[in-house]
Amino acid sequence: MKKFQLLLVAIISISLITSCGNSSKKQNSEKKAKALTGAGATFPQPFYNTIFKTYTKSKGLLVTYGGIGSGGGIRSLKDKIVDFGATDAFLSDKKLADMPGDVLHIPSCLGAVVAAYNLPGKPKLKFTPELMEGIFMGKITNWNDAKIAAINPDATLPNLEITVVYRSDGSGTTFIFSDYMSKVSTEWKDKIGAGKALQWPVGLAAKGNPGVAGTISSTVGAIGYIGSEYAFAQSIPIASIQNKAGNFIKPSVASVSAAAAGDIPNDTRVTLTNTSAEQGYPISSFTWLIVYKEQSYSGRSKDQALQTKLLLKWILGEEAQSNTSKVHYAPLPEKAVVKAHKILDLMTYDGKGL
Repeated sequence: MKKFQLLLVAIISISLITSCGNSSKKQNSEKKAKALTGAGATFPQPFYNTIFKTYTKSKGLLVTYGGIGSGGGIRSLKDKIVDFGATDAFLSDKKLADMPGDVLHIPSCLGAVVAAYNLPGKPKLKFTPELMEGIFMGKITNWNDAKIAAINPDATLPNLEITVVYRSDGSGTTFIFSDYMSKVSTEWKDKIGAGKALQWPVGLAAKGNPGVAGTISSTVGAIGYIGSEYAFAQSIPIASIQNKAGNFIKPSVASVSAAAAGDIPNDTRVTLTNTSAEQGYPISSFTWLIVYKEQSYSGRSKDQALQTKLLLKWILGEEAQSNTSKVHYAPLPEKAVVKAHKILDLMTYDGKGL
């Protein structure tokens, strides 16, 4: 009889513990979201700062974003410490396999990476792919080099050393730029390659797009690659780049949009650099917000997951997309929006659709 009583007490205790655990889990899953947190790319940060402020004001849900570079955004999502990450370099199949869960890519806008420079008199310059290779690989070291002068006969070029400025952090902007360079230069592809972090043969390192833009602005003779908004915001001259069709193109809403005229895969992971569009700017790219397909992680509630999905749906809509051109980005083409909505429909919480 005594053994039976002890067994009964044990069963009841286990039942109570399980019940409390299930109750706690249920209470946690029913919590209302108070804020959403994201981190990652600095390339689209001016756009995100604008729209997240609008969303917070109109919806009453705080959205915070930390511009820590695409590499940092991917790490933050991998560590499951954010609701969404942000990257200008889509995750490769290998990177996706290394994540602890299935990751979805939601394009948020289109942008341009520009070659920005600081020269006396602010001459308007044009660069061919060959000049880009020579300058950024350190083979052309002075601004009055005959090769630069041949392409820019009307520009006053100073006898001044070229200082290349590049990103020190893991950067999607670096990926976009180096992806372009790898397509137009065999030597670049073989010696430097494409990636978020590279071994640069020459130059000064700076953190984030703001850091590179600041270094260019303060260094006469400097040239670097940055998101176009950072150049416009600080009135830094930018070069026209010769595209595949042979036209010298400056970034604009029209020229960046033209770069996205081709096919887009269902998962939206595509590079747009070195476009064949006649009026397309050749260093254009989507930038993405990345989230887990299964949203139940790190104690997140169902409402937290739902609010994340609602935010992403809103970004794809007219209210958010109409802000792109105000900060020198381009809106998503309709075909990208359609595919992105289908991707959002894959999001689940505890295996059930949101």
